[in-house]
Amino acid sequence: MANQDDSFIREVNEELRSDRMKDAWRRYGKILIAAAVILVIGTAGWRGYEYWQSRAAAKSGDVFLTALNQIEAGNLEAAEQTLAQLEQEGHGSYPVLAQLRAATLLSEAGDTAAAISAFSSIGKDRAVPEAIRDAAKLRAGWLLVDTGTYEQVSAEVEQLASDGNPFRFSAREILGLSAYRLKDYARAQEWFEAISNDPEAPRNVLNRAQIMLEVMTADGNVTESATG
Repeated sequence: MANQDDSFIREVNEELRSDRMKDAWRRYGKILIAAAVILVIGTAGWRGYEYWQSRAAAKSGDVFLTALNQIEAGNLEAAEQTLAQLEQEGHGSYPVLAQLRAATLLSEAGDTAAAISAFSSIGKDRAVPEAIRDAAKLRAGWLLVDTGTYEQVSAEVEQLASDGNPFRFSAREILGLSAYRLKDYARAQEWFEAISNDPEAPRNVLNRAQIMLEVMTADGNVTESATG
């Protein structure tokens, strides 16, 4: 008798579950189907967008290569037009690369002021990846060493000269050279010694900093207290 009761109870429970499922499906089935359709369409759309982005970036790469070939062939006017088009219509990282290359062309053509302005603009563009912004700031700083004030150089690169920054050695060298050109020897000495005292300084940068300190010492422009 007990077994029959148990069997009856199980059947009733199964019927109840079945009825609940049918009722839930009648109430929410359309919503579930719509959600599934949206999920499938969304996934397909995202995959399609990724594919489109990949194709567009590859096409931009071809355009950038065209510009490089034009530069190598000496057709600078055509290269400038190609790079300008890529800045406006390119995809992926290529618009920024086009900006950098166009700024370099300005520098190589002797238009230093325009090149500085171009590199400085890239360095301030928050939409550009940080590493590229910092590299652009360094390029602007290098160009300003020979033409700008120390304050102009500092505005571009001094933030990069702090401890731990991967660009600190180049930034310190730029600041030291700017100060030296403007005969601010105490400040120049400070920056060159910051390089010399950093155990992580690259050998080539370290050698140049030590040479500058030796030149300043020979000229009597290094203070006794600072060299110890």
